[in-house]
Amino acid sequence: MAGSGIKASVQLTAGNIASGTLLYTVPTGYYGVYNVSFTNATASAVNIRMYIGASTVGVPQAAEAFEFQTAVIAYGVFERTGIVIDAGKNIVVMSSGTAVNVNIYGIETSTS
Repeated sequence: MAGSGIKASVQLTAGNIASGTLLYTVPTGYYGVYNVSFTNATASAVNIRMYIGASTVGVPQAAEAFEFQTAVIAYGVFERTGIVIDAGKNIVVMSSGTAVNVNIYGIETSTS
């Protein structure tokens, strides 16, 4: 899926801050510059987590934490921009809320 634009979109519905969802994997032979946006579609504040590393689901390694227990206000948006990630790395997301939308968009460049 190399190129630019939206790479993935998910709605986190479990409301389980300890269970990860694989958002995206950077393709082999590419690195990317990404923006990740969390939109809280509920009337209550939620906590979010984002991990970048080798893990794909469940509870990633503590050292892979990029955002940890970050609060997003009711109907609010939290965004991280300009995240440079190398080939094969996974972005895993979690939320304490039951209706949090996560989008990743950016551009990928070949390393060969």
